[in-house]
Amino acid sequence: MQRLLFVALALLMCSPAFSQAPEGWALFAKTKFEAKYNDKTAEYFLYPAFPAELKALVGKEVSLEGYYMPIEIEGNAYIILSKFPYSQCFFCGAAGPETIAEVKFKEKQGKFEMDQYLRVKGKLKLNETDIEHGNFILDEAVMVSK
Repeated sequence: MQRLLFVALALLMCSPAFSQAPEGWALFAKTKFEAKYNDKTAEYFLYPAFPAELKALVGKEVSLEGYYMPIEIEGNAYIILSKFPYSQCFFCGAAGPETIAEVKFKEKQGKFEMDQYLRVKGKLKLNETDIEHGNFILDEAVMVSK
């Protein structure tokens, strides 16, 4: 009887009613990075080698929870979300590029405070070469909660 109950519960938890968008940070962490020289800037940058599992999610909805980074990029309609608070984020040297993501909202959002914890979901885009943007981008994103 216990075994039958366990199987029924497992099937219920795997049903579409209980499924959620994949959690992005765990998937992003599977990306390997290699320092390569960029002729245009005459500097080294970390370039990603995305795993097949992550590439399969391109265009699909992915969820992220994280901290708003006060990176002002004039004229752009996106924010930077970090897995860690500002004092531990990638820009401060305490984490890797797999811990930040660009979030491009469907609709204009209000102002956010530094380290404000946000929950968002959007369609995943991966960026391998454009050094002007992050490697992980959530497009057409919506706010789940502030």
